[in-house]
Amino acid sequence: MAKADRLDPDNNPWHWLAVDLRIWRIERNLSQAQLAEILRVDNSTVSNYESGTSKVPESKTETLDQLWRTRGHFSRIRRYAESAHDPDWRHQNVENEAKASVIRAYESLWVPGLIQTEGYARAGFSSAGISSTEADELWEQRSARQAILNRPGPPQLYVLLDQAVIARRVGGPDVMRDQLARLLEVADWPHAMVRIIPWEAGAHMGQDGSFKLMTVRASDVVYIEAAIEGRLITDPAKVADVGLRWERIGARALPEPLTRRLIADQMETTR
Repeated sequence: MAKADRLDPDNNPWHWLAVDLRIWRIERNLSQAQLAEILRVDNSTVSNYESGTSKVPESKTETLDQLWRTRGHFSRIRRYAESAHDPDWRHQNVENEAKASVIRAYESLWVPGLIQTEGYARAGFSSAGISSTEADELWEQRSARQAILNRPGPPQLYVLLDQAVIARRVGGPDVMRDQLARLLEVADWPHAMVRIIPWEAGAHMGQDGSFKLMTVRASDVVYIEAAIEGRLITDPAKVADVGLRWERIGARALPEPLTRRLIADQMETTR
């Protein structure tokens, strides 16, 4: 079965956009190569658009609307897809994480899952009311995700944390000390950076919520954390805005040596 035949346009607006693109192209007797030339992309890119493998950028939907005089049809579907919940976001996040060459994470409440210890992760699961059986499955999945950091040629990992993350005791003193020790270990990796935004920095842009920027095949995607389901952003303009947000948050963070000292001090006071 072709990838396009597995699309579900009734329940997934991105699939709706992909299906309509293919229908409109075929009705106008255009090959994928001809449409690729019009959109100024590779032939394989149009194939990926129509199979739902890649999401059509906003600039391309605008071109389609102008080309076929659709009165904003494709751009309208895309805006709806951007705002609607996609049940596949979490899965795509994990896939992007595994392929990323660079991962930049900002967290205001928790240590990022990629560098959590088992005790810390399980304490988080418990606080969310998750059963021990489900917690076993979740930790197995999280541990598998963490394996990318130990592979040959691991991704560059840059982590910004609000001081609240290291000050909030999760799982008791022993669990928290182990997690803080893990942060110091990660901070010493040649392919990683950990920096803390201290209380003294005052209010900052990161207080709006946590997010993660991933560079996958020279393109950036953003995953925004949420209590129930996260959200994946691929639109280049919006991704660029998040990149600027990352830089502005990082400007308020302590240098790496002072960050290590702050984490070590927190370990000493965690009793």
